[in-house]
Amino acid sequence: MEPSVDVNKRSLRRKGEDGEDDEEVAVKRDKSESSRLESCLDQPMDSGSIHEIIKYEPSPLPVKLYDVDTTEPISSGLQTLDELLSWRRSDANPFNVAVVPLAPREPSLASSPRRTLVSHDMMGGYLDDRFVQGTHVEFPYAFYHWQYIDIFNYFTHNMVTIPPAVWTNAAHKHGVTVLGTFITEWTDGGVACEAFLKDEESYRAVADKLVQISHCYGFDGWLINIENSLSVGAVKNTPLFLRYLTDQMHERVPGSLVLWYDSVIQNGQLRWQNELNHSNRMFFDACDGFFTNYNWTEKNLELMRDYSEIQDRLADVYIGVDVFARGQVVGGMFDTNKALEVIRKHNFSAAIFAPGWVYETHHDKREFRKNQDKFWRLLSDYLYVHGPTSPLPFISSFCQGFGKAVYWRGQREVNRSWFNLAAQEIQPLYYYEELEGGGWLRSRGCPEDAWNGGCSLLLEGLIPASHTASVSAKIFSLHVPLPHKTLVSLIYKPSAGITVSLELKTSDASLCTHMGAQDVELTSMSPEVLDEGHQLMSQFSQLCGDFNPQGWAVRCSQFELRGCALREVCFSIQRDGEPQDTHFTCRVGEVMFLDVASLQVPPELVQGLCIYDVVWLRGSGTSSSPVLHFNATLRWEYPTELVRHFKVYWRRLRGPDPRTRPGQLVLVGLSYSNLFRVTELVVPDPPALLELVVEPVIRKGFLVPESHWGRRSLSYAEDSTK
Repeated sequence: MEPSVDVNKRSLRRKGEDGEDDEEVAVKRDKSESSRLESCLDQPMDSGSIHEIIKYEPSPLPVKLYDVDTTEPISSGLQTLDELLSWRRSDANPFNVAVVPLAPREPSLASSPRRTLVSHDMMGGYLDDRFVQGTHVEFPYAFYHWQYIDIFNYFTHNMVTIPPAVWTNAAHKHGVTVLGTFITEWTDGGVACEAFLKDEESYRAVADKLVQISHCYGFDGWLINIENSLSVGAVKNTPLFLRYLTDQMHERVPGSLVLWYDSVIQNGQLRWQNELNHSNRMFFDACDGFFTNYNWTEKNLELMRDYSEIQDRLADVYIGVDVFARGQVVGGMFDTNKALEVIRKHNFSAAIFAPGWVYETHHDKREFRKNQDKFWRLLSDYLYVHGPTSPLPFISSFCQGFGKAVYWRGQREVNRSWFNLAAQEIQPLYYYEELEGGGWLRSRGCPEDAWNGGCSLLLEGLIPASHTASVSAKIFSLHVPLPHKTLVSLIYKPSAGITVSLELKTSDASLCTHMGAQDVELTSMSPEVLDEGHQLMSQFSQLCGDFNPQGWAVRCSQFELRGCALREVCFSIQRDGEPQDTHFTCRVGEVMFLDVASLQVPPELVQGLCIYDVVWLRGSGTSSSPVLHFNATLRWEYPTELVRHFKVYWRRLRGPDPRTRPGQLVLVGLSYSNLFRVTELVVPDPPALLELVVEPVIRKGFLVPESHWGRRSLSYAEDSTK
């Protein structure tokens, strides 16, 4: 049955944005608050249906975890020491738990001698990214140059900053470690430090909570920032706190990191050193790394380079660079590359603070992609590319986690601007390159058209008349082991006058490249395109189902190799006809590398679909009469590693008028985990029966039969006792 998009579902509201047009009264299930949550295990799975009695009461959902107006799940931090110490796993927001594990990468973080950390500090944090299921915003901030960075720190001035899951999921897909922030500052920070650093029991209690929070939410460690003076007793216990926290993190979260920010020195004074020295080394020795303040000079770096006590840990020293260039700093803004040049000259790691400057300070947000690409292009000579190493499938439609519409197979599925970093797919290399003879080549994300998600990869440039060879555009650097037989699917739109082909570079799978080691020799190959009648093409087409490409070229290739790894994915662009200056574009919609042996629909079914935390809202609709809004949490079981996302639908099975026929499936939204919060869904007045449906969308693009989808019906009626 063909689903449609719900045009009756209202645009997401934010508190105070819509005035007081919707005088809504919260209503909920007829249960006491102490037992408001109906366990999935308690729901009658054999019948497939549950029943609701609507009763007008305030919403029971915690306002810290759910938007007060819409009941959407939101991310937030912890403000006080008491709030941290009283935190329990049962208090956690299940929607903010990252579902993507940290992907393996090459080179690994441990083997990278010069690393790059990004500290994301933007306007207090928890902005559009706090909405766990995404939001509708025209010009959001997003980050997508993951291949250049090793560590991502989400920074706010909350005492405990828990990274929004959308950031952790996006970073983990690219093998990037994610750190939260624990900060104390000003007078209140000093009071808190004296309380938790007074003795071993107290600092262990705080460290244990930080470990539990990181483990619960699925991120990888902490930046510790004590920006207030400490008493003699407190500063004496600080390295012990750091060592205990670091050891416990390593035990509970493999690959985790604890970093210390350059602030307090060994006598407890708040005195930024802008370097690692004998005054602050005690903190460095107790954790995984040191993040310097920003007002350093090259002299500071020279002193550290010659500091004998840290010679075997230079990679653990992250030199802070404030992109806003506040104070006396080297570089900053579009001159940040000058700071990176000096840092790399002395073989240190870099900590780039607030690169969101490219968004905050430029008023025309339509130029955001252009400004961000320029910023990272200027740094690229001093950054080191890492790539994925997981076995096939390797798939990307280049979605950056935001766009002007949501596309599915080249068609607009949702026709409005959106933002959800959880939707971001493995990102390609973005760059600008000059060619001999005045030619040029650029790769960039483009939201004007896409195959899946919010944007495509646009390759554009000029092939000069003097350039007779093909132009090679590298889009991925990776180290992916290949099976014996590999199927490649490529979807693209070339401009007229050019021929586009895939160029792959491989190496012996047992070899890998490390910084400073001899480069591994790569072998180049261009797999032949399969004919439409090829048996493998027929099998692949049957699995994917029919679709109308509407101008997109769909090409499949097969190749056979043994003991090889895929190292580079490139596009070869050749001018057709006589030599002349040729402008070209090639829009790449999707690239997939699949193991031929795995070409089958997964046998798993969506199981255990349950509905709970139901909240009803009465409000004004398109007509003068009030309408009923349905809000609820759905949970189900299905291997998330198999899917690109889940599509959540609803339909009316029965309304107040029994003569009304059941409705068609209507798309409610996309979920990137086994949880979804339905919000502000306009449903028929009671008594009525509706059905909620969950369809897994497989990463490989294979259609999952409806018999494998999850379904659950819900009947509801007014409270007849009133």
